[in-house]
Amino acid sequence: MVELISKGEKEVEMATTAESRAGISLGRRIVGGVIGGIAGGLVFGAMMAMMGMLPMVASVVGSKSALIGFLYHMFNSVIIGAVFGLLFGALSRTYGQGALFGLLYGVIWWVLGPMILMPLLLGMGAQGVASQFGAAFTPPMLMSLVGHLAYGLITGLVYVGYVRSRSVRRVETTA
Repeated sequence: MVELISKGEKEVEMATTAESRAGISLGRRIVGGVIGGIAGGLVFGAMMAMMGMLPMVASVVGSKSALIGFLYHMFNSVIIGAVFGLLFGALSRTYGQGALFGLLYGVIWWVLGPMILMPLLLGMGAQGVASQFGAAFTPPMLMSLVGHLAYGLITGLVYVGYVRSRSVRRVETTA
């Protein structure tokens, strides 16, 4: 079966293919990561709110407020999303790649966040880090893994959607 593609669709397809060969600009990768990070952060933040984890997140900045915990979490989500765009943006050209690298990124942050950075920021030192690694497969840490996987998956998928939508818009405005 042969598909007929209108001239406009063919131009968009050709321009998108040409851009993917040329690469995605650094600025677009960062903005895409930030937007993906916001989307992923909102979902993960809602999960943490349901589990009552936001006051513990707030303790990093000396508060016990769930609202402060959520705001701190979203600040981190934006920064971590931007870093996703920098590190994995050029590799995430399709939704499958965005999902794969997003999930990998979620696992990386599951190790970095609750197992390494959180105990250090809370003044628990190396003993706290060792304790977190020892508890890695307990129910609370597995729920944290699920949240980080959800964050990474959503960040990667939204990143690809943003980059693709910007490519199509740019082609449409130049056509």
